[in-house]
Amino acid sequence: MVAIITNMLSMCIPFSVALLLASLGEMFNQRAGVFNLGCEGVMAMGAFVGMLVPFLAGGGGAVSQWYNVLGFVLAALLGALFGLFFGVITVTFRAPQGIAGIGLQMFGVGTAGTLFRHFVGGTQSIPGIPDIEIPLLSKIPVIGDIFFSHNAMAYLAYLFVPVAWFILFKTYWGLKVRAVGTNPRAADSMGINVSRTRYEALIVGGALAGLAGAYLSIAQAKMFSDTLISGRGFIAVALVYFGHWHPLQIMGGALLFTFAQTFQTIVQSMGISFPYELAVMLPYVIVIVVLSFTSRNQITAPTALGKPFNREIRT
Repeated sequence: MVAIITNMLSMCIPFSVALLLASLGEMFNQRAGVFNLGCEGVMAMGAFVGMLVPFLAGGGGAVSQWYNVLGFVLAALLGALFGLFFGVITVTFRAPQGIAGIGLQMFGVGTAGTLFRHFVGGTQSIPGIPDIEIPLLSKIPVIGDIFFSHNAMAYLAYLFVPVAWFILFKTYWGLKVRAVGTNPRAADSMGINVSRTRYEALIVGGALAGLAGAYLSIAQAKMFSDTLISGRGFIAVALVYFGHWHPLQIMGGALLFTFAQTFQTIVQSMGISFPYELAVMLPYVIVIVVLSFTSRNQITAPTALGKPFNREIRT
């Protein structure tokens, strides 16, 4: 039993990385007053581009790791470009954010699938990135397997949680982001460029979503398919609400969802007599149940979330 629980917990860390990165990116978007339902599409494009670079390079070993790094970088840059594009639509042209996000999601997923079939043709695996065992710490019984035996991106993603907290709550830029998401009119009167700040937040959010997609294809699945993202972009948006727009609580939500997902995987692999459909549904049911209880307390929600800003029109 101890071995099973240890295995589940050790799987939670790497499996939650994509959700964590995408959720933190969406957190910056929403803190600035913009929610991006197109996160799924950005992740799909990031996953395709991230996998394409090492696939075209071929080979393995130490040299191929630089192609993996290049794949991550290009995925982040492409995600940032998508964030900029989404900013043009929702910030400059003030299109409804929900509809624009759904359009971006459909565009990203469709384009990634089309390009994949054109350049790759079918399911192909890549070497991916190896796990790195932290000296001494990885040898600690139980704890070492759970926390200190993962790939480099998993460590970096969780190190980014306190960094995101510091940026959001302890820097001037973070103050601007929170200001334009709470009261853009007051922020504008204080000399803050609302549109530019929202653009910057969307670029950061897009880069993290692209990075999250690349993690799935390079580090986790080590391949790309049309169903690789499987709704994780929408779950990431939900986790921002679940975590009340706070990095630490978002991390907890990502771990909770992944734990439920890992549980159903373990149940299936062990051959336990448990309805397969219920096991697959469990992670999503948990998110819905938790959101239904936490939705009563929306005090921390950015008050300008989803509302376009026009300094020429006072409302």
